[in-house]
Amino acid sequence: MAGPLIPEFRGVRRRLVETLQANGIRDLAVLRAFELTPRHLFVPTGIRHRAYEDSALPIGSGQTISQPSVHARYLQLLELSGHEKVLEVGTGSGYQTVLLSHLAAQVFSVERVPELLERARLAIADSGVRNVSLRLGDGTLGWKEHAPYDAILVSAAAPDIPGPLVDQLADGGRLIIPLGDMQEQMLVLVTRRGSATERRDIAPVRFVPLLGTHGWSG
Repeated sequence: MAGPLIPEFRGVRRRLVETLQANGIRDLAVLRAFELTPRHLFVPTGIRHRAYEDSALPIGSGQTISQPSVHARYLQLLELSGHEKVLEVGTGSGYQTVLLSHLAAQVFSVERVPELLERARLAIADSGVRNVSLRLGDGTLGWKEHAPYDAILVSAAAPDIPGPLVDQLADGGRLIIPLGDMQEQMLVLVTRRGSATERRDIAPVRFVPLLGTHGWSG
């Protein structure tokens, strides 16, 4: 795990964790995941000096790596215990994927942009985690072969909840997704109860659009 041990980034990563604590993140496992995950590996080298700011940064292909505080809110809401199988829709930089790898038993992540997926694959390998599986494809279809999932995180905004993702949730499983139009969305937590679902609105958010069969058309 060479990435997390680079000395010049250890102090700023610790300060990021302290910022997250100050902003209301109380889950110690989530905070530990941020301490273990080398965000500098997941941003372009030209802005690596900004890697541990609590800000979104461009990663190419018209995409961004979200603010750490946004990732932290997602992860705290899921209340993962470390034994879960998790699906991530939208690998992006791979940073959230690695955060999840420290919080769950298995992580399956789907990305539609080949260039992003290949960069994420290299960064994830450099971070030293081994419980992550990646796939190129339409994330709105999920990853049926490994379902059901205890938790599903969607990293882009959809007009409605993709049916295949609900179908791939385990009973009691949680799905987090931003819902709305392309300008403004609501972060929503969906819990599956047998054949029914419970919806809880969390907070207004703004994400890039989820493209795919059950999202927005590209």
